[in-house]
Amino acid sequence: MKAQFKYAFRTGINTRGWVFSVIFVMELVFIVLASLGWLPNAAQITAVSLGGVAIAVMMAFNIISDIAIARRMFNAPGAYLYALTPAPRKQILFSSIVSMLVLDAVTMAAVIIGEVWMAFNLAGEDIPRVVAEAIRANAGQWYYVLLMLAFFIAGYFLFLTIILFSVSVKRSVLSDKPASGLLAALVAAGTVYVLSLLPIILAPFGSVSRFGVFFSVSLGRLGTVLYLVLTCIEAAALFVLTSRLLERKVNI
Repeated sequence: MKAQFKYAFRTGINTRGWVFSVIFVMELVFIVLASLGWLPNAAQITAVSLGGVAIAVMMAFNIISDIAIARRMFNAPGAYLYALTPAPRKQILFSSIVSMLVLDAVTMAAVIIGEVWMAFNLAGEDIPRVVAEAIRANAGQWYYVLLMLAFFIAGYFLFLTIILFSVSVKRSVLSDKPASGLLAALVAAGTVYVLSLLPIILAPFGSVSRFGVFFSVSLGRLGTVLYLVLTCIEAAALFVLTSRLLERKVNI
């Protein structure tokens, strides 16, 4: 498992590492100069504008990097290495998904925090005071903060698994079928639709609203926890199904 994480992280860092390094250094320099009062307002406005562009650039390179990680699983020559690796497919799949999740979350969080910090500097806010007030105002809300963090991890894991599941279907079950790409896209759409309907089983814990063919379930505190559990179950079930597909004959 350690080797699988190393290869997956290396692939992700090789694609996005230099972009993140440039953005991080740029924002750090602007933050330090602005905090010391050595940056005029015009320069701070430029810094905030560049920070907004940096967020979009980082997001684009994260997508490219995630594609690179996925390509190593399904495209030559990287797929040959995975195919010959004496490790269960679930380990390879898990390391790839976790690598994408961690690298995406860490890089985007760092860039967004840098942008917010520069915006506060431009507005003349005292950053330590703002942070202290935010912590004091939400002192009793850490349960919800941790719950939302768990939701993000489970939801993002499920999102990445859906993508890799669709590619796995295309490269295994549909590999010899005409228009396999279109069929795989339909499988992905069907999977998303089915998953969007599953929360209806939590209706007894909240209220249900209907929007065309979709449903929305509003939940209380207990229902929110159950929704998190349901999301984890969905992610785990789809992960197992994807790993089983990878154990089949994959068309590299």
